[in-house]
Amino acid sequence: MYKKLKQALFQVLESSRKKIDFKNISYLPRWAILCFDSVILMMALVITKIIIGNLKNSSIYFSYLPTSQELIVILVNVLFFIFFRTYAGLIRHSTFIDAVKFFLASAATLITTLGIHYLYFLITKDSIFLVPEILVYSIVSFCGLFLFRILVKYIFEAYLTNQYEEDELNVLVFGTDENAIAIASALKSEKPSRYKVLGFIDKAGKNKSKEILGLPIVHLHRKVAVTLRINKAQALILADNSLTKEESIDIVDNCLEYNFKVYRAPLISDIENNISLSNQIEKIQIEDILERDPIKLDNKLVAKEIYNKCILVTGGAGSIGSEIVRQVANYKPKKLLILDNAETPLYRIQHEINQNFPNLDFEAIISDVRNRETIDEVFETHKPDVVYHAAAYKHVPLMEKHPSQAVFANVIGSKNVADMANKYNAEKFVMVSTDKAVNPSNVMGASKRIAEIYIQALQEKIKADNKSTTQYVTTRFGNVLGSNGSVVPLFKKQIEEGGPLTITHPDIIRYFMTIPEACQLVIEAGAMGNGGEVFIFDMGEAVKIIDLAKKIIRLAGFTPYKEIDIKVIGLRPGEKLYEELLNDKSETLPTYNEKIMIAKIVCHDYEVINKLILDLASTAKEGTKNEIVLKMKDIVPEFLSMNSDFERLDKKIV
Repeated sequence: MYKKLKQALFQVLESSRKKIDFKNISYLPRWAILCFDSVILMMALVITKIIIGNLKNSSIYFSYLPTSQELIVILVNVLFFIFFRTYAGLIRHSTFIDAVKFFLASAATLITTLGIHYLYFLITKDSIFLVPEILVYSIVSFCGLFLFRILVKYIFEAYLTNQYEEDELNVLVFGTDENAIAIASALKSEKPSRYKVLGFIDKAGKNKSKEILGLPIVHLHRKVAVTLRINKAQALILADNSLTKEESIDIVDNCLEYNFKVYRAPLISDIENNISLSNQIEKIQIEDILERDPIKLDNKLVAKEIYNKCILVTGGAGSIGSEIVRQVANYKPKKLLILDNAETPLYRIQHEINQNFPNLDFEAIISDVRNRETIDEVFETHKPDVVYHAAAYKHVPLMEKHPSQAVFANVIGSKNVADMANKYNAEKFVMVSTDKAVNPSNVMGASKRIAEIYIQALQEKIKADNKSTTQYVTTRFGNVLGSNGSVVPLFKKQIEEGGPLTITHPDIIRYFMTIPEACQLVIEAGAMGNGGEVFIFDMGEAVKIIDLAKKIIRLAGFTPYKEIDIKVIGLRPGEKLYEELLNDKSETLPTYNEKIMIAKIVCHDYEVINKLILDLASTAKEGTKNEIVLKMKDIVPEFLSMNSDFERLDKKIV
């Protein structure tokens, strides 16, 4: 209490140094507050005169009009209001500080008027004030001012509560542990309130109490959706930290199926004091209900790979590249090079790294992997130790229309960066590839497969020549949630526009991973690789796209096919109905990380593949689309086009 009072006094004295500024009008003008307080002083004076008159049993003493002496007291009081800036705060947000200000103003008024009184008495031997009147006035005025602010605050809160009551969401809190109780308590005390807590759900029935915080405990004997409906709740807040991933997914799926909203509560230790708790309770995201266990990194191995080394990330402003940049920055490299040909995204990641890693030595480089001379210049200048090659064109339909660009960016661009890594003796080159390179059905997947073939062939040549120590590693993964052009941002945008959500086929399935997860595995696979490996990632369970669309609609608070429709538009050029399985054990070798496997792939002769790629580059410059794709099919015989104009080329080959 003493510490709190000391802090309050310090704030009051600090605020008293500021000059009065009647031009700063916010909500109720400062001069108006000062006028209200002056009126309260006048009323306090009247009450004082009534009290003193009753004590003296004299009706002659009482008069509605203040005397000149009494006006002096009020004037002194107002001057101390100005000195202590009692008018500066918003009345409806009055706090302990305001009480201290009024107490000091009243005490200072009492001391000053008593000082004037006794000084006048010493000089004239006559009284200017009645001492009992001054004492009673000080008490009454302080109480009046303080009670007025309490009354205004109460009325305003009651008004807000009534105004927002209809907008409150009736919720049950899942959990009865300390975190759940703290969350519910904080939500109950928030003004205005967004959530009306109806009670707690105890999943195991271990809590023998009947109530917590005066709210009932509901034991989970039925499905969560049934429990919500019985208790007339509109939503569920997940606050139980003991829930497993599988349990959380089951609960969310059950709630979404019956159109109940689901929110995730933060840990109390993670709550930011300056942000409303309601704003920190987040809706469940699609990433939260992926049927896959969380990924754990070998941080020591990764740190050894990155710490105090010069790291180059190509495509460093893209969705994958920028996340690799963020994660690499955490391991304190000696220098971080972010290379991209897109100016605006590069500026954004540069600004972000400046903000979050102010002591990191890094450089944003505008360059293009397709330009061999500029890539040579980057390597000659900086001589990176580790290269993460994420620069690529990845949009399947666009590459189907522009196969030459897929060749230039994905094949020649990869070749340029890989060759420079060898020329300038980089320790390691990590290429980011895709599951679409497995039995490719489109130009994009084929171009990435050709790049993989070249990287492996180059590694074998280096080992045979024994002239370089650069280790080449390839990493493959499937669809990434939230990456540029992926299905989830598209669905969210379509929901914002009122629908419909468009899917290409009702039976199409895909494997999904979040951007941070994918990049974690890229970095660890790169660290564990010794050269020549093609690492593939366990992507979890396959997701049916139509089911994903329904979940996203429900997560947004709508009903599929009613409020938001789902429309089938047909497969796009080059699109597969089913992606290849990445964890086929007959074709993979395990690693110490169960999420990362090594694909057993036949390596090609470097001289042969290098000549084929140079011929492909010449065809891409001068040839037709069909000629380019035919060359690609020569290099990758398993490349069979699907739902594409290039399907007829497969028949020619046969």
